[in-house]
Amino acid sequence: MTKFEFLERLQKELEGGMRTGAVQEQLDYYRRYIEDEVRSGRDETEVVSELGDPWAIAKTILDTSENEDFAKENLTGRTEQNSRTNGRVFNLSGKWVVILLLLGVLGILMLSVAVIGGIIRLLAPILLPILVIVFVIRVLNKRR
Repeated sequence: MTKFEFLERLQKELEGGMRTGAVQEQLDYYRRYIEDEVRSGRDETEVVSELGDPWAIAKTILDTSENEDFAKENLTGRTEQNSRTNGRVFNLSGKWVVILLLLGVLGILMLSVAVIGGIIRLLAPILLPILVIVFVIRVLNKRR
């Protein structure tokens, strides 16, 4: 494959997946690389064959550019997707905040009662007989 064929196929694979300026930047990069290698004495077809299939290169470039765009959108926090889900904007008004807060407090209270109840349930078989014995001893001591 010649340099011209390689660049033509690469352009065909990249178009539609990137903005035009970015496609041209990639084509210029590969054109310069091939020309530099040929100037250093290598055969053009050898350099092009080492680069590999233009489709695979284009796929890698497109995947990388999509990931970079995704990262930029998420790092800047300026996309509408950050504040929208399925086209609906979530706006928590004051009453919903209060309701959620009350539910959270109620949940914590219920969890505390459950934990304390569990502890009492575990200790009752041991503590109840001990408390009965202590009570009986106190009653007997008062009679003396």
